[in-house]
Amino acid sequence: MGVRIVRVANFVTETSGGLRTALRELGAGYQRAGHEAVLVVPGERDSEQETEQGRVITLAAPRVPGLGGYRALIDRRRVGKVLSWLAPDRLEVSDRTTLRWIGSWARRREIRSMMVSHESLDGLGRMFGPWARAGERAADLLNARTAAAHDIVVCTTGWAATEFKRIGATNLLRVPLGVDLEGFGPDRHDPVARRKWAADGDVLLVHCGRLSAEKKPRRSLAAVAALRAEGVPAVLVVAGGGPLRQALQEEAAVRGLPARFTGYLKDRNELATLLATADVVLAPGPVETFGLAALEALASGTPVVVSAESALPEVIGEAGLAAGGGGAEYAAAVRALLERPDRRTEARARAETFPWQSAVDGFLAAHALAPMSPLPHRVRSA
Repeated sequence: MGVRIVRVANFVTETSGGLRTALRELGAGYQRAGHEAVLVVPGERDSEQETEQGRVITLAAPRVPGLGGYRALIDRRRVGKVLSWLAPDRLEVSDRTTLRWIGSWARRREIRSMMVSHESLDGLGRMFGPWARAGERAADLLNARTAAAHDIVVCTTGWAATEFKRIGATNLLRVPLGVDLEGFGPDRHDPVARRKWAADGDVLLVHCGRLSAEKKPRRSLAAVAALRAEGVPAVLVVAGGGPLRQALQEEAAVRGLPARFTGYLKDRNELATLLATADVVLAPGPVETFGLAALEALASGTPVVVSAESALPEVIGEAGLAAGGGGAEYAAAVRALLERPDRRTEARARAETFPWQSAVDGFLAAHALAPMSPLPHRVRSA
């Protein structure tokens, strides 16, 4: 008999990327396994709907200043009342800054709770330069409280688990996320669509992700500039929205860079076509704890250049290259990938080691629930 798994997440919008995808795929997987999945998220107004991923309850919540439209559930009393009404058998929390209190709420009621670490407090702290050391101390304090408040903490990569290992947390489980291997594939490559984005002979690069400071999107512009300075006819398509979009568009225009900004692509088929048609995808964010967009590119048969500072080298394996530094280093990695004759088959093969069902089974195991299939070998202690 199934149980009710209630998930609570902040900073999720209709134009969210990886987190929204992960929530959808995991919820749908819980439903297929015979459990009842309920998702509670912030939004402009209250609503409730039945979806493939189970029931989705939206609670009216304020925008967070400076975060480009993200909202957060900050009314603990109201969220607590909703959780009491839902009477969960399991709780899954996706934000250890503003929602950590739910772990203690669950413990008082003897409900098993799990925190999913979708962000790196260490990485965000390093971005503050002179305050990096203070940021590490603050991360240690917050992470210790997170680990103590929940029965288990799930990290999607070993890189993401490092900051919890440093404080000696023992309730860790490493469970990689997955990728839609049917929705994204090399068969989506479309020469006709390519002509919308690039001329014959051009090298088509794609930056797919939110245009915000922590994602370092200017590295992609710098890579295009470096390649063109070297005589490589590179063009860039930027798929994503965010607070830096206007500034990036203006910068590209001033520098004369061939960059097209599509905004957030709601049509997943359009995104799949773009990723499969690209020559190389750029994922320069230094604080990514997994990087679903990069994995979707690999599933599309397109190699990826990623930040050497992030968890992505662990995810992409040999199906891409990691770059440190700025535009010159990213340009060199792009050139190296273009010279690989088997780059597309290698990319797809790597993605096929990350099916969503393995992720679902791993998360069910973290909830102390039986998986739908034998426990995948990639689910292991962090």
